[in-house]
Amino acid sequence: MAPYDDSSDEGEDLEFTETNVLLGYADADSNGEKISRLGGRPEWLDEDSPASAALAKCKVCKDYMVLLLQLNAELPDHFPGHERRLYVFSCRRKSCRRKEGSIRAVRGVRVAVDAPAAKEDKKKTTTAVEQEKKEMPKASTLGLGEALFGAKPAANGGGGNPFASGGGGSSVNPFAPKGTAAANPPFAPKQQETPKPQEDTASEQQQQQQEQKQADKDDFPKTFAQTLSLNNNNTTTQQTQTPTPAPSEPWPTDASALAPPYPERWIWDADYETLDPTPALPPQKIETMDIDTEGASGSGSGGGGGKEDKDVFESTMDAVFQRFADRVGQNPEQVIRYEFAGQPLLYSKSDAVGKLLHVPAGAANEKVTTTAGKGKIPKCGNCGAGRVFEVQLTPHAIEELECEEDSMEGMDWGTIIVGVCEKDCSPRGTERGVAGYVEEWAGVQWEELSVKR
Repeated sequence: MAPYDDSSDEGEDLEFTETNVLLGYADADSNGEKISRLGGRPEWLDEDSPASAALAKCKVCKDYMVLLLQLNAELPDHFPGHERRLYVFSCRRKSCRRKEGSIRAVRGVRVAVDAPAAKEDKKKTTTAVEQEKKEMPKASTLGLGEALFGAKPAANGGGGNPFASGGGGSSVNPFAPKGTAAANPPFAPKQQETPKPQEDTASEQQQQQQEQKQADKDDFPKTFAQTLSLNNNNTTTQQTQTPTPAPSEPWPTDASALAPPYPERWIWDADYETLDPTPALPPQKIETMDIDTEGASGSGSGGGGGKEDKDVFESTMDAVFQRFADRVGQNPEQVIRYEFAGQPLLYSKSDAVGKLLHVPAGAANEKVTTTAGKGKIPKCGNCGAGRVFEVQLTPHAIEELECEEDSMEGMDWGTIIVGVCEKDCSPRGTERGVAGYVEEWAGVQWEELSVKR
């Protein structure tokens, strides 16, 4: 998206600036919208197969949370054949606020059976084929091939072989010949052009002797081979961060066990952000003035108080927050800001999320994504790919959600930023055509607490 520059050019002809950010507005009338909304109860991609209830539990109090946002997030240009939804949940307990895990984000995805494969997957398949060709001359015997590539007969094992090119998620080993066990090496050249019974018998006996020797060694060396294989698997797991999915937790059948939901406010009205052509005011110079503390005690407490007041005042002059307030103020009724792989609008740069995502002015065009060694949005916990920004909630969403609340102690976040897997992965073991749900990253920027002295 085009960066929002506080120091706009001093041109005579000022024009409205349209950004790539899509703004969503809430309405009590659905106007035909059936998915995207604030509040209410979550509606899953498949009501017969909902997300695990554990994904909607507060990590602090372990109680069920309420839905803040449900968003139709299908991106046919980026992920053709992917049915996508985003969910943001929040704990209603005041004691859980400002604590990690009191607000969570979930991405639902269902990949169509006939959805095209990702370009990156095709590239991996080509690389796998080339690797297979390179390894074929070296795999004339078993043992090491089993350890490194798992060249054993097909079994009801775990994940499919990465070199396999067959469909349906089959785990059939590509190196094994069709209809045979791995005892007959698939790489051995065909030698039965002319029948030679004696030589064949001798060859078979020699092969059996080799296999027997290998079997005798398997009692001890196989432990090393298995360890090597496990180490390879562990390395892959660590690199991709793909833990075994936890069993799905059922939802309570009694609705009274759930926290009362917020009222539904539908997001059917959306438009790209348009910024006011009025140039931003130049930064105001703050002048300080010494105050005569003649009546103060000799301890100098008056001077200390003046310095503290100055620090408190200057802390409120956060340029990032001012930019947030100015930009949101131009479209004050927006409840969400959406731009897949774009740049979020930070509420502050001094909190944990701000320090993580703040982009210097000179790099305003860079995407907020996972960068090795730079500590940006954490990688996807399901597949290990990077994450990118997709959507954030703005303060007006609180007003819409709490329109029926009487209490003055409502939600006190400034914005909720959601980062999602850049590959839109499905949970491990989820077949095509089946809905799955993955927890995504939710960065919460809270309102600053008042300074107490």
